[in-house]
Amino acid sequence: MLIKTLTIVAFLAIVISLGSALFHIVKHKEDSDSAKTAKALTMRIGLSLALFVLLFIAYATGMVQPHGIGARMHANQNPATATSNP
Repeated sequence: MLIKTLTIVAFLAIVISLGSALFHIVKHKEDSDSAKTAKALTMRIGLSLALFVLLFIAYATGMVQPHGIGARMHANQNPATATSNP
């Protein structure tokens, strides 16, 4: 449950940062607002990278498990039946 909460919070922070950058691009035309836009976009990139690393570590430690299409594809691959019979 902790990983799901952290993921949702990180996604919300990414969207808020992106919205902040959009606001500074559209609404204001001063040089200081250009710096604010760059800062907001840099923060978005940092948050996205942190989220990717968090999800990678959670998957590697077994805290999250794949489900859906990818999990079914891997479950259907059986090495014993994958070999061809002569």
